Amino acid sequence: MDLKSNHASPVLTDPAPVNKSRLGMPSGLLPYSQPGMGFSSGKYAIVPRKKPGKLDDVRSNGWLDAMISSSPPRKKLLKDLNVEVSTDDIDNMTRSWMLKYPSALNSFVKIVNYAKNKKIAMFLDYDGTLSPIVDDPDRALMSDAMRSTVKNLAKYFPTAIISGRSRDKVYELVGLKELYYAGSHGMDIIGPARHTACYNHSNCIKSSDDQAKEVNLFQPASEFLPMIDEVFRTLVETTRGIEGAKVENHKFCTSVHYRNVDEKSWPTIAQYVHDVLRDYPRLRLTHGRKVLEIRPVIDWDKGKAVEFLLESLGLTNSEDVLPIFIGDDRTDEDAFKVLRKGNRGYGILVSPVPKETNAFYSLKDPSEVMEFLNSLVRWKELDAPINAE
Repeated sequence: MDLKSNHASPVLTDPAPVNKSRLGMPSGLLPYSQPGMGFSSGKYAIVPRKKPGKLDDVRSNGWLDAMISSSPPRKKLLKDLNVEVSTDDIDNMTRSWMLKYPSALNSFVKIVNYAKNKKIAMFLDYDGTLSPIVDDPDRALMSDAMRSTVKNLAKYFPTAIISGRSRDKVYELVGLKELYYAGSHGMDIIGPARHTACYNHSNCIKSSDDQAKEVNLFQPASEFLPMIDEVFRTLVETTRGIEGAKVENHKFCTSVHYRNVDEKSWPTIAQYVHDVLRDYPRLRLTHGRKVLEIRPVIDWDKGKAVEFLLESLGLTNSEDVLPIFIGDDRTDEDAFKVLRKGNRGYGILVSPVPKETNAFYSLKDPSEVMEFLNSLVRWKELDAPINAE
């Protein structure tokens, strides 16, 4: 396996196609097999555009409610519901929520006191955490100041980006070779190979980066690549007539963005996705911030990606390790759950409005994220010199 020649970082090209026996795919990762639902042979028929099925499908299964509840800011929700809420009531709700999920900035001393004599490992989402949420996903760019902050962070703490975007795309956006990258919600991971992670996962491949450093490439959903590509092509065609709709192929998952779609067309776009998924029982839908995401039905998520990277880093001993995950999306909740279990680490939710979460702490926006990360760097600079490996 070779590295992409145009990258100066450990970003691997795809391995050669492998069959199921070579992958050694555990049965737990592929919970069932549907007769007649084989993968495409590689040649794709042109998918004719057709009208969506009955819109009652997405209303009855809760998709539409989930789209609405996960998307608009709180003020818009209250307006749409014709609920009269005073400013004092909103302030009281916010204060109550902040008591439950206090600011990581205000709680910084408490966090670093707990971190004394522990090895901190940092895990960061990208969109809405390191970059602002914008109408066009291609324009969700992190600032130079944020990039400098993350680079300094990685000098002191092992740092990984775990994003819903493809691994290649998130590396392109971040551009720091000092980090580890996990794309497709953790289904495409490149990490260190200094420890035994690959021995415990049969579909993990060892390789070397352009600096001759050994790395692990772990892709638990490799067998789904043809299916995801087929669904992506189908959705691009079927949603072509919906103004503002954007379909992205994140390699191991496909995203349908409706941020720029008129709200009256949300039921239609949801029904299109529903109709496509009906033919793919080995795929499932998850909801993000104004995005519908189609993912393989496997027992893998951002939480398991955190565990894999900790294992790869040799940091599985929870007594002297403090993992911190900062993210803003529903998919980040899987990582928050893993860290909350047994008080293993800290999840920090990035949100300008109160919402239920498995995180311990909160930050309002990427600017507060940058302030928190800079505070960690300053604390470490005062605490100890950089440990050269």
